[in-house]
Amino acid sequence: MEGNLTVRQARKADLPEIMAVLEAAKGIMRASGNAGQWINGYPSEEVVLEDIAGGCGYVVLADGRLSAYFAFIPSPEPTYAEIFDGAWLDDTLPYHVVHRIGSYPEVHGIFRAVLDWCFERDPNIRIDTHEDNRIMQHCILRYGFRYCGIIYLESGDPRLAYQLIR
Repeated sequence: MEGNLTVRQARKADLPEIMAVLEAAKGIMRASGNAGQWINGYPSEEVVLEDIAGGCGYVVLADGRLSAYFAFIPSPEPTYAEIFDGAWLDDTLPYHVVHRIGSYPEVHGIFRAVLDWCFERDPNIRIDTHEDNRIMQHCILRYGFRYCGIIYLESGDPRLAYQLIR
């Protein structure tokens, strides 16, 4: 299904459907061999509610149906303060980070719709993903992001980090 995709700010009332979307995204990850990302209850309702309360949580509607979720967070991102085995394309300009992109598997074009929307708001975007998330790596590189190095989450887990400046 690839219909009319629109982005709007997430609302607390969206939480049950957002969590269903994120569970579906976890299923896609597991089926593609990515068993190490989004584990131990992450992302939790609390994380999503923090995104929403902070004005950073967004949903994508496909023909009016809530079909995807993502967080669009202004810099600075604490886990991006240090990057290893590489460097950011620019480490002085403000940027936004895209986190927690998840969608139903039958909806196509979500990644492009989300990133197009994000770049309309900020020309400097950073994103990271798990080394086993081949689907996301493919989407990130196909969109034009450059691999910059490795960042470490607060948990100590490494992530592949990317940036695109338009």
